[in-house]
Amino acid sequence: MINKQDLIKKIEAQKARSAWARGVKAYALELLENYEGEEVGGPLQSLENALLNGAENWKAYSWGGCSLIYDQDIAQRLCTPSELKITRNGERRPNAREEWLDCQARALYQAVRMIYRAY
Repeated sequence: MINKQDLIKKIEAQKARSAWARGVKAYALELLENYEGEEVGGPLQSLENALLNGAENWKAYSWGGCSLIYDQDIAQRLCTPSELKITRNGERRPNAREEWLDCQARALYQAVRMIYRAY
C-alpha cells in the first residue's frame, strides 16, 4: 500500500518532454485525484478497475464522458502548437484512423501504465 499523495508526488516528479507525454502525465494525475481513498494498493488489475470507475475499458471510459469530452480540450492537452494548427484546434480528426476520444483513450491507457510504474 502506498499513500495516494506520495504516488501523485512521484508522478509529478517525472519528466515529460513531449506534448503527448505531458498530456499523459496530466491524465495520470487526474485519475489519481479522482481515486477514492487515501491508500493505493492491492493487485494492479483491481487498481485499474477502481480507476476505470465502472467503465469496461479506457475506450468506454473516454467515450462515456468520464474525462474530457470536447475535441478542442483533448487536442490542447495532447498536441503541440503545430499539431493544433494542422487540426484547427481539434476541429479535424487527429489522424485517419481515430477520433479525438480514441486518442484520449490511448493516452488514458498510457497514464495507467505510468501510475503502475510509479507504484
